[in-house]
Amino acid sequence: QDILRYLEKTKGLEEGSFEVQTVEGQQSMINDMLGTLSLAIAAIGGISLLVGGIGIMNIMLVSVTERTREIGIRKSLGARKKDILMQFLIESMIVSALGGLIGVTLGIMVSTGVSIWLDIPNPVTPASVLGTVTFSAVVGIFFGIYPANKAAKLDPIDALRYE
Repeated sequence: QDILRYLEKTKGLEEGSFEVQTVEGQQSMINDMLGTLSLAIAAIGGISLLVGGIGIMNIMLVSVTERTREIGIRKSLGARKKDILMQFLIESMIVSALGGLIGVTLGIMVSTGVSIWLDIPNPVTPASVLGTVTFSAVVGIFFGIYPANKAAKLDPIDALRYE
């Protein structure tokens, strides 16, 4: 503050003509901007997960509808609700995990390219890859519950009559 007042006096300027910024102040401003950017990216990621999950649910509902006769045959041969439920949940989980694996592969390719271009270390770790694929499989299970439950509750007689 003393230096500011001295500069203003020697240059004959009015008060407030100069401003002092510290490295800590600039770092705080950068951290605030990065925090806002992180929230925006997280919101976009959350919306993408929701849309992807709904897409998986729709795919599984179509699969249940197309395989109604198969479900009826399996139930008439002794398959329990639990068996049908597990079949569709596992299928949903595999579809999601494969999608997650494809996404991770593309992400690794892009991050490797960027890290080579900017000459910085690649931030991808095996733990983050495993966590991402596991999370995508969990999303598949969550959004596959409704179609799997619908398949498990089908009446075998109505399912066998279905065209």
